[in-house]
Amino acid sequence: MMLPERYDPKNRELFWLSVWEKNNTYKFDSSTKKELFTIDTPPPTLSGMMHIGHSYSYSQTDFVARFQRMLGKEVFYPFGTDDNGLPTERLVEKLKGVKSSEMSRSDFVSLCLKTLNELHPSFVGDWKRLGISCDFNILYSTIDDHSRRISQRSFVELWNSGRCYRKESPTIWCPECQTAISQVELKDNVLKSQFVNLKFGLESGGNILIATTRPEMLPACVGIFVHPDDSRYKNLVGKRARVPLFKHFVTIRADPRASMVKGTGIVMCCTFGDQTDIEWFKAHNLELKIAITRDGKMTEIAGAYAGLKIMIARKKIVEDLKSAGLVDGLKDIEHSVNVHERCNTEIEIIQSKQWFIKYLDLKEKFLEQGRKINWYPEYMRSRLENWINGLQWDWCISRQRHFGIPFPVWYCVKCDEPIVASAKKLPVDPLETGCPVKKCSKCGYSKFVPEKDVLDTWATSSLTPRISTELFKGKPIFKKLYPMTLRPQAHDIISFWLFNTLVKSFLHDNILPWNDAAISGWLLAPTGEKMSKSKGNVISPQVLMEQYSADALRYLAASSKLGEDMPFQEKMLVTGTKTITKIFNAIKFSVPNLGAYDGVKPSKFSIVDSWALSKLQHVIEASTESFLVYEYSKSLREVDSYFWQIFCDNYLEIVKDRFYNKNNYSDDEIVSAQFTLYHLTLSILKLYAPFLPHITEEAYHFFHSGKENVDSIHRTSWPVVNKRFFDKESEECGDVLVDILSVVRKFKSNKHVSLKTPVKELHIHCEDLHKELIGKIEKELKSSTYSEKIVFSKNVDTPCDRFAIEVGVVLGQSSPISSLPS
Repeated sequence: MMLPERYDPKNRELFWLSVWEKNNTYKFDSSTKKELFTIDTPPPTLSGMMHIGHSYSYSQTDFVARFQRMLGKEVFYPFGTDDNGLPTERLVEKLKGVKSSEMSRSDFVSLCLKTLNELHPSFVGDWKRLGISCDFNILYSTIDDHSRRISQRSFVELWNSGRCYRKESPTIWCPECQTAISQVELKDNVLKSQFVNLKFGLESGGNILIATTRPEMLPACVGIFVHPDDSRYKNLVGKRARVPLFKHFVTIRADPRASMVKGTGIVMCCTFGDQTDIEWFKAHNLELKIAITRDGKMTEIAGAYAGLKIMIARKKIVEDLKSAGLVDGLKDIEHSVNVHERCNTEIEIIQSKQWFIKYLDLKEKFLEQGRKINWYPEYMRSRLENWINGLQWDWCISRQRHFGIPFPVWYCVKCDEPIVASAKKLPVDPLETGCPVKKCSKCGYSKFVPEKDVLDTWATSSLTPRISTELFKGKPIFKKLYPMTLRPQAHDIISFWLFNTLVKSFLHDNILPWNDAAISGWLLAPTGEKMSKSKGNVISPQVLMEQYSADALRYLAASSKLGEDMPFQEKMLVTGTKTITKIFNAIKFSVPNLGAYDGVKPSKFSIVDSWALSKLQHVIEASTESFLVYEYSKSLREVDSYFWQIFCDNYLEIVKDRFYNKNNYSDDEIVSAQFTLYHLTLSILKLYAPFLPHITEEAYHFFHSGKENVDSIHRTSWPVVNKRFFDKESEECGDVLVDILSVVRKFKSNKHVSLKTPVKELHIHCEDLHKELIGKIEKELKSSTYSEKIVFSKNVDTPCDRFAIEVGVVLGQSSPISSLPS
């Protein structure tokens, strides 16, 4: 075939993408007899386009998928989108200029589904453009009927087993999103605040000081606590104090949960400021006072401050406390505050009726399950264990939103008894479907109201192993797909996605959802900060693929160890581009020299060929071992080192004399060169294929595809170590040759002459052992250094890097022997 002059990644990557789609190159064969490798692909939130973090972590998963496919396994690699959460709701509101709270639920849900259908093709197209080798025919959305059925079925099963319950209790609440959230949706932000020392007047006379960062909670103060061992305050226990500004009296109690070292050692209990307030409220049967509304404003019990937003009320209350002489001091601080991870709003704890999954009693079981998983890297397991050990709440799974998967529940109007749909009738929307029973089994009443809340998005996303594999329910392959092989994901959602999936698989099936967990890190801004729109440091993967290529962006992703955060480095895109160009040029050079290669093995290999083949076996071995434990970056380093230093810099330079001056070589030497060049180039392309799928496919079709009779390099077999090619003596001979060649190249470079400048005499001083080795490679040494004569002499002083060999060079007609400067 006529080889192109240059490689144009923009056109050729799109060309190969179309070929792969046309040929179903990555199609999963459900009738396969092969060993399976199943991937619980993370369903990205459909946010309009792929972001740089997606390109980073999904590329890393794809390296593994392509490697396993080349190992001969049938790879189950589905693709889903996470479409039922708050981000989708916010996106639709932004794009369509609407507010969900101002629309009927049915109208807003219809708008969301319509918008998702509009966005879906281009969104998924970004993953295809990157070269992600999912079978995009195995496609799901976490809001489609299939996912709704499985999510609602999970709820029904957990209700039937006694694990789901509904209760009015203190609940973590986001005033901005106006919905309950779970502990997993919290994150800590460091915020500026003030410690305010407040004077509480004792009923018996005098004052006590209490430090707080939330003076707006004073109207909800229902108690004061001190530690029972705190000698300073033992005499206060049982007495009463007046709450400043709001003037109601509360009792002082002793409880070991009060800290003797925080603030003044006396703490007020408000309903509710934090988890400890909840514990005190329950343990001491305290009064419930609600000071904050669901939309983040002060209630009527705040008196003059009713209706004010929290921050405004806080400022005004402090001003009034100071004016009343009730402040003993203010101290500016920075402290960690729980915020909603979606909107960064400080959370509140309010009393509300919500649905929960009971699981605090299973913490030890979850720890046991986590230890059964093969973690890559291993240290990531501690993040899961820290999360489990820190759990304080059952899982709140109800959300007060329009868009999401409905609870399949109705309530008796008279007694509030829940009526849960049958699993056979799912999916169902209670707002659109009547209650399935005519009378309440508890009180006999016949009127019912539907549940308006929707399920937490993680209650559905935690079922992705079931959602993807049940697309094949009813087929023989189905039972082999679950549990799955691999869960790939970023480290920031271990407590979200990984933990919740572990929980659901344990509660439903008492099994692990997958054997391995491969945890990726973040791609950070060049400064090492997290990328965010607010900081203006977001980098677009679409722009990078246009400016460089998809393969170059994948190369960047492969340069980081699994689990490590890495600052964005444009130089890695440049290095990736250079590697792509070098592969193109190296194969383009090799193909014409392969000539009529017909697969015949030489009767004897040239030493240089044996050196290159032996070195390759080490690379194949190390690369395979690294990939098997998800150390793809180590595999890439091995391949890069071989390709650049062994193959391009040296082997091609040494062997080309056999192609350019065939009359100086025997037929066997030519056959040896052709056989070796074919197998080296094919193996190099295969070793690079998981990382750089487009250029390796392009180069493979220059020559190798016709010989291998496989229509894609991604359907060929991964290179296997051939022990017969290991040759220690040839390796040593080749290394000696390369070291001497390196000295000569440095000498010519320092003299500012061409590397092709003839060498009249090449003087070498070495031991007899190395003389013998050099004698075996004399022809190659002369041709690669352009030397007329090799002289063993002591008249030298430039040492080689690795061997006890010194070299001197006499150029053409130049004068005395010269060596490299020290």
